[in-house]
Amino acid sequence: MRAVVAALLASVATPALAQSAPAASDAEAAANDDVVVTAQRREERLKDVPISVATLGGDRLNVVQAGGNDIRNLAGRVPSLNVESSFGRAFPRFYIRGLGNTDFDLNASQPVSLVYDDVVLENPILKGFPIFDLQRVEVLRGPQGTLFGRNTPAGIVKFDTVRPSTAGGYIRGGYGSLGTVNLEAAASVKLSDTLSARFSTIYQRRDNWVDNVATPQRGDLEGYSDWAGRLQFEWKPTEALSARLTGQVRVLDGTARVFRANLFARGSDRLIGLGGPATPFRRDQVRQDGVNFQRLRNYNAALTVNYDFGPVTLTSVSAYWGGTIATRGDIDGGFGNQFASVSGPGFIPFSAQSQDDIPSLDQFTQELRIASNNGGPFNYQAGFFYFNEKLRIDSFDFGTPADLTPAAIANQRQTSEAFGVFGSVNYKFDFGLTLQGGLRYNDDSRTLTAARPVDTRPGFLGFGGPVPLQTARVGSNIVTWDVSATQTLTDEVNLYARIARGYRAPSIQGRLTFGRTLSVANNERTLSFEGGLKSVYYGGRLRFNINGFYFTTDDLQLTAVGGASNFTTLFNARNVDGYGLEAELEATPVERLNFTAGVSLNNNRINDPNAFVAGCGSNCTVLNAQRPGSPGIFSINGNRLPQSPQWTANWTARYAHPIGNGELYVSTDWVYRSEIQFFLYRSVEYRDRFLLEGGLRVGYKTGPFDLAAYVRNITDDQSAVGGVDFNNLTGFVNEPRIAGFELGFKF
Repeated sequence: MRAVVAALLASVATPALAQSAPAASDAEAAANDDVVVTAQRREERLKDVPISVATLGGDRLNVVQAGGNDIRNLAGRVPSLNVESSFGRAFPRFYIRGLGNTDFDLNASQPVSLVYDDVVLENPILKGFPIFDLQRVEVLRGPQGTLFGRNTPAGIVKFDTVRPSTAGGYIRGGYGSLGTVNLEAAASVKLSDTLSARFSTIYQRRDNWVDNVATPQRGDLEGYSDWAGRLQFEWKPTEALSARLTGQVRVLDGTARVFRANLFARGSDRLIGLGGPATPFRRDQVRQDGVNFQRLRNYNAALTVNYDFGPVTLTSVSAYWGGTIATRGDIDGGFGNQFASVSGPGFIPFSAQSQDDIPSLDQFTQELRIASNNGGPFNYQAGFFYFNEKLRIDSFDFGTPADLTPAAIANQRQTSEAFGVFGSVNYKFDFGLTLQGGLRYNDDSRTLTAARPVDTRPGFLGFGGPVPLQTARVGSNIVTWDVSATQTLTDEVNLYARIARGYRAPSIQGRLTFGRTLSVANNERTLSFEGGLKSVYYGGRLRFNINGFYFTTDDLQLTAVGGASNFTTLFNARNVDGYGLEAELEATPVERLNFTAGVSLNNNRINDPNAFVAGCGSNCTVLNAQRPGSPGIFSINGNRLPQSPQWTANWTARYAHPIGNGELYVSTDWVYRSEIQFFLYRSVEYRDRFLLEGGLRVGYKTGPFDLAAYVRNITDDQSAVGGVDFNNLTGFVNEPRIAGFELGFKF
């Protein structure tokens, strides 16, 4: 078996490490045979978990964050994970195995859950909370509804922070091109024999570096100032009882995502400059006439209590998350329009300037669960979960780009409530077989009221004036489940197989800024099959995991975003099928030399001959068949899901050479993804053929100090990552190349 695994080293793989800050080096972690994860709400060896789990940590996570990057930079770092956003740092959208949601609305539901310290974060503006001072990052692929939160048919991205009981801390600071600043620090303090505290913080900023050529100054857009802090207290009066109180806050100020008018050459996906197809694309230039800003605030308080009764441990997790956001941008991405004396770049049919605010968001969750402690062949978990969210959204449309008084105002008020009862059991036989099964009862309800009380826009635009208050209610209850088996073949190799049923609750969409009706999508159900091999060799110096999967989702929730009508409409597609593989490798062939690699293949297909959407309103080249007798309406039957690359790959290498009392090291990391389409329909323009981004880091470590120089996106890859399709050939692009230095100190 070792020979077989060794032969596969060059062809497949990805990392599988727990991460902490400060973290051990990759080589040190690789030498530990027991990589521990909490994918099933208890600490287990990664090899023993019957789930496709990938983790990212250690030096690799620090390297990725170095250039001021945010949570979006996790895209592609583990197989089958994609992350993108049309709101920049404020509102990431996650995709696992192709399943996700391109909806830009501030109450959009996603099939990928983000879990922060055992708390599911539902609203999109919570999911961008910075990642810092983390114990581990785990990506759980496939349905996870038995043990975690809600709305998890695609999987979970899970963050666990470093606890106050962890001694020591660190300070890390860096400066890079475009005025990029990264500062991060954490420290634990023992206040008494039973009480510990830990403070963690991160500050990131970048100067405005994109020049709006329509203004006289330089550096108008794409700057930000992003600060987050965390204070934790952990009390352990006895061996049986522990309690952890957490408070967190985030303050983000900057500009909204910069959209670029007529970014694509018509009939091509080639990026072009402000002067049209004959001019080269310049990432640092736009020509706009709109107002642009973004202000986000997040705050959190949580209490986690554990009590060991002997046979079982009782855990309570109570959490409140809140937030506000105000964001306004130039949606058409250009200057003027066809009715103005001057406009561009390219043809701008009309000006589009809108603002979306969340004046208040309040999310409360409560979970109680028990877990067996017997350590024998039979173990179990059971619990109760409650979720309540209250959300306000105000949307504004302006008559001209510089207007401060809205021509139309639309309001949404949404209340969501859910509860679940769950349980999971497993039994380990003497011959190495472990069988596991779980059940969860889910009950969800949601009520949304929306109106457009103000609309002074000219009647010829077709909006029809104010819209009276409308109400929609949805709800469902369903049982989800999973069954799995893990067979130990040798001390080094485990095989596993898993079948799981996942579920996403019904959704309501009420974006009445341009539309006049609410839309509803029924719940979606996913049935997933997967199986694979997990192995660890040579005391942890070689790890290799590979799995294959197939899923089928009925009544898939889709969002027709934008298009010629500029409406955002929910609907259910009859079915989507998907299949593929994920492979992960980590190797430390000799001391101080470490390699990781990962690859995923994802194929999926929408199966619904009655699924049609409006094509783009920007005269793009749609490749799908038009519905007979319905100009501008196109079939999406047979299409891949949007933002779903067929292939992703990542690889890293690190080598350290002893010098004096320290070591000189060099590391590099790369991410590749194949072609993606931005929308449900296929078009020539709204796609990106591939993305290839790499980084390099050279540094010297001695004692507690680490001094390094870095480059992110070293080849300055210029790739479109999304578009706006109702006005012109608008798009937005990936992050620029950033070079800088960093100094760290651990204590």
